[in-house]
Amino acid sequence: IGMYKTTNGGYSWKFIGLPEAGQIAKVIVHPKNPDLVYVAALGNIFKPNSERGVFRSNDGGESWEKILYVNDSTGAIDMVINPDNPRIMYAAMWRAERKPWTMIDGGDKGGIYKTEDGGKNWEKLKTDLPEGILGRIGLAISPTNPQRVWALIVAKKEEDSGLYRTENAGKSWSKINRDHRLTQRGWY
Repeated sequence: IGMYKTTNGGYSWKFIGLPEAGQIAKVIVHPKNPDLVYVAALGNIFKPNSERGVFRSNDGGESWEKILYVNDSTGAIDMVINPDNPRIMYAAMWRAERKPWTMIDGGDKGGIYKTEDGGKNWEKLKTDLPEGILGRIGLAISPTNPQRVWALIVAKKEEDSGLYRTENAGKSWSKINRDHRLTQRGWY
């Protein structure tokens, strides 16, 4: 039902927008500016909708701007921010749809997107990462070495699924673990 905000430690909450964002996967508050907020929104998983992707608020949630949008069926499921340079962020995009007769898990527009300018421009990372239909992706960034990022990727081709790591902020990636137990229930 959207975003809510508390300014009193959770005693009361105020609705602050994004009513059609569906599942909100991640909320990141800028480490030095609490009015600058980023939201990863998966969207409505039962039908296509445009309130998907990454949103930014510069005024503590009073208004929202969509800064990463792939299409009306692909939303953001995870996002991490570089603790040393908060203008650098990574977002995991995923197509997920539930129908009465099936579940759609993945699409060719999904993947890892990176910005180095606070969300003004985004690039889809491709070097050494699986191609084609990708499922859910989980992200983590090292707090002590932000050049190191991990991505847990579910891919259509089982041999492409696994845990990937970059040591150079996404320029190249290595698969470091392909144990099926890590990705067998990617929807969750």
